[in-house]
Formats: sequence, structure tokens, C-alpha cells
Amino acid sequence: MNRNRSIRDGAAGFFSAFALSFAARGPAAWKHLNVGQRLATGVAMASLILAAGWATMPNAGKKEAVKWFADLCSAVNGPMFSSSASQTDASGAARPATVPKVLSCEPLPNVPGKSVTTLMVDFPPLAYSPAHRHPGSVTAIILEGTIRSQLAGSPPGDYHFGQTFFEPPGTLHMFAENPDPVRHAKLVAVFVTDENCGPLVLPP
Repeated sequence: MNRNRSIRDGAAGFFSAFALSFAARGPAAWKHLNVGQRLATGVAMASLILAAGWATMPNAGKKEAVKWFADLCSAVNGPMFSSSASQTDASGAARPATVPKVLSCEPLPNVPGKSVTTLMVDFPPLAYSPAHRHPGSVTAIILEGTIRSQLAGSPPGDYHFGQTFFEPPGTLHMFAENPDPVRHAKLVAVFVTDENCGPLVLPP
């Protein structure tokens, strides 16, 4: 306990001294910094804020934070959100992979134990997403280009800008792809997930 308090007090004290020192010099000090110096200063201040926050966070909170990041990392490592450079389609051909970006994750106050996660998914030309499932409901909104998608028991369909498709929980998503060899396609996926924003993807 004393060690944690020392770390907390030291981080808080260091940050306070740094912030007060910089603030005392006023806006003029910021104007005299070049782009690199401003970036370095901003990163340093952000790091100090995070360090102070971590030091003051109770152990239970730290465990929840670690679990949240672990769930989020595992969620975007599934088939539809793979970070690998390529995927293999049904014919065995190598295809570019989708590129995900988490936009937000918020608890649903009216549905205890659930949260809503919003994800931007970029489909490079001819990108392909193999079969997978989602544990919760998913609504996809096409922002750009064409997305060809197929759910089990339904024929494949082409979806264009402004169109949507819905995936009930646990439904087998046979594939999703960008059929265009030149242009990118993008969609926003809105997930209703378990608490702490995950997981988002399940194996087929």
C-alpha cells in the first residue's frame, strides 16, 4: 500500500510540476516550439496523465482495464477483422484482408451487462472475409463502394452506399467481400456485445 501511494504521489507530483512549469511560461512558449517539439511535449504530457491515472486506479479497476483491452484485441483478430495481410477465399486463392478500426464502445444503460460497439471496416480492392459468426446482433451500413455478403440459408447480395444488412446473433456469415478490383469499399458495423465490448467475432 505504501509503495503504491509513493508511486501515485510521485507521478502526480511530477506531472503537476511539469504542467505548472509549462503553463507559467504561457502560450508564447508553445508558439516557439517547432512541430517535433510540440509533438514530443504532447506525448510526454499524455503519458504522464495516463501514468498518474494508472497509479491512482484501484487494483480492481486495473484488472477491468486489462480485461477490456484483451477483449478488444481478441475481438478485432477474428476473420472479418483480421490484421493479417491476406485471407484465403473458397477457391483457395489469396485475397487482401479487411482493415478494422474501433470507433467507440459504450455500455447500454437500459440493457445491463450489454454494450454497443461501433467499428469501421475498410475493404481494399478484392478484399475478402471468410466464414465467421458474431455472438450478438450486428447491423452493417455501407459507406462506400460495394460489399458482397452472404448469410447461411440466404443467397449472396450486393450492398451499396446507404444500404444495410443485419446479422442475427450466432448466424453463420458465409463471407463478405469487395468485388471491385480497383476501388475500396467501407462499412460501419454496429454490434450489441457483452459487457466490456467483446468478444465481437466467433469461429464458424
